[in-house]
Amino acid sequence: MSNTTIEPTTKSITLTLDRLPLAVYREMKAHFRQIEGVNADLLPQTATNFDYLQSQVGGLTLTYPAQDSIEIKVKSIMRHYENKYGKLNSN
Repeated sequence: MSNTTIEPTTKSITLTLDRLPLAVYREMKAHFRQIEGVNADLLPQTATNFDYLQSQVGGLTLTYPAQDSIEIKVKSIMRHYENKYGKLNSN
């Protein structure tokens, strides 16, 4: 008999939306982190030219266990922000 452990798979998503203010990205990060098992981090801005209309961050990255209950909560939060600010780009 072998002792094998099955590690749950994780999902990673990067969310971006041009011209989304830093405060909104921080709010999104706080909302996602309220879900147990979800890690959310802001990405640095990578633009080479400064533009006042451009977001101050490069996006938001999410990592979470691939569980249906968590996925439903993550998608719900994403829909909330899409309804307010437009389609989030994700990969």
